[in-house]
Amino acid sequence: MLTWAAALLAPLPALAQGDPAVVVSTRIDDAAVTVYRAPNRGAGPINPAWPQGFAFVTETRKVTLPAGVSILRFEGVAEGLLPETAVVSGLPDGVIEKNRDARLLSPAGLVDAYLKRSVTLRRTSRATGKVVEQEAVIQAGPNGGVVLQTAAGFEALACSGLPERMLYARVPKDLSAKPTLSMLVESKTARTVTVQLLYLAEGFDWAANYVADRGVDGKTLGLTGWITVANGGVTSFPGAQLNVIAGRLSKVYSPPLPRSTPGPLILKCWPMDITSTHPLWELPPIIEVEANFGADMAEEVVVTARRREDKMMYAMAPPPPPPPPAPISAVPEDLGDLKFYRIPFRVDVSAKGQKQVALLTKDRVAVEQLYAGTLYANGSPRPLTMRLRVQNRESDGLGLALPAGTAAVFENIGGRRLLVGEAPIGDKAKDERVDYDIGQSPAVQFRAVVKDRDAKGNFQTWDVVLTNARPFDAEVEMLIPFAIDPPPGGWERRGSNWVWRVRVPANDKVIQSFRQKLKDG
Repeated sequence: MLTWAAALLAPLPALAQGDPAVVVSTRIDDAAVTVYRAPNRGAGPINPAWPQGFAFVTETRKVTLPAGVSILRFEGVAEGLLPETAVVSGLPDGVIEKNRDARLLSPAGLVDAYLKRSVTLRRTSRATGKVVEQEAVIQAGPNGGVVLQTAAGFEALACSGLPERMLYARVPKDLSAKPTLSMLVESKTARTVTVQLLYLAEGFDWAANYVADRGVDGKTLGLTGWITVANGGVTSFPGAQLNVIAGRLSKVYSPPLPRSTPGPLILKCWPMDITSTHPLWELPPIIEVEANFGADMAEEVVVTARRREDKMMYAMAPPPPPPPPAPISAVPEDLGDLKFYRIPFRVDVSAKGQKQVALLTKDRVAVEQLYAGTLYANGSPRPLTMRLRVQNRESDGLGLALPAGTAAVFENIGGRRLLVGEAPIGDKAKDERVDYDIGQSPAVQFRAVVKDRDAKGNFQTWDVVLTNARPFDAEVEMLIPFAIDPPPGGWERRGSNWVWRVRVPANDKVIQSFRQKLKDG
């Protein structure tokens, strides 16, 4: 009999006469992992439980094949491997078939594999203190408790209060100690060959994060970019060549794979008492709290509340910025309409972990502060959005392809570095405009009223008031989403919108009227 721990070390059963030999490859000599972002995640966070992106994995291994047909087992592949995408090069005489061995050998995996099957229950007898064994059938598990059926009835594992364990007759054939891809291969002669295994695997993702430090002059930014790569599987790739792909890739839907393990083995007991077991007089008294506190109690409550408030403030404080990046950073390369970032040093892509590497470092990027909004009839003043604008060009200190992500903007206030806002950005090409919308400004507002529609319904007039309560001039950019009559000369068109740029003096206002063309008259 084998316990689950002993099963991990148990040798494979002897092959029957005529069965093909089994060759196990456990070592990856070299690996390259190219990670694609989750297609539908947008600027949100990476799913920590199971990342929704995928990776293209290239493994280089050395294997020794016997003459004839054999089963070649690649242990330690990525947990989310898609078997239909697996390709092997370097095998002398080809592949006959391939299989993804999905389930992992673990306590929970054994219970899951033995559901509705017999095991041996070894426990200490309450009456004699001796170790006894009895047959049992696993009826439920492994999550939420393990329920066994014995000759005495149903019971939960590990609820007797005495040492007990389950023993299994053998290891199920479909359980592996590591995620495994097995192939039936043929070699005309015995030989040692170097092969490359290539495949797509789910359970990976990556995101770009930026830290923008605004200069004291307000006209420049220090911009740092980071690539955060997540591996949600149980397989690590130490010293791998790591690459990431930016842009939205069209990928055909793949049915979800069975996860390699059903999760941790959970043992749970349930109370069996009923109300008649404990008479009313045995129940603990109900403790009531009076409304009138004494001075000492009031002081204690205040102190406790203050401590709780301090703890909450500590817990809610923004995380410190990441450490300064290494001087070596990823350089974008073209991959069709996508961007390919090759990390220029080897990286450990750890199981169930995240890795952060430098993307870019720019010291003095020109920035413009705006107050932005879209015109609509509101009747009462509404705040405008504070926007920092960067032109992604070399002459302004940038000029790089910027993958989508989130930017945290900091300013120095009284010698202290403080977070002033966070802004999501999409994928930005070189020479494209990059806007960081970091919050609404109560000091710069607009009010718009519609009036005076003509009798034929061809035109109507808008009165717009911009106010600036700041002690400095405010540059305002309003999108006007309708046709203006007559069309303004020299204004920017952004899609179907007109862009109205105006400077509002400090502690002052600007009043402007527009005639909207409703239809051709």
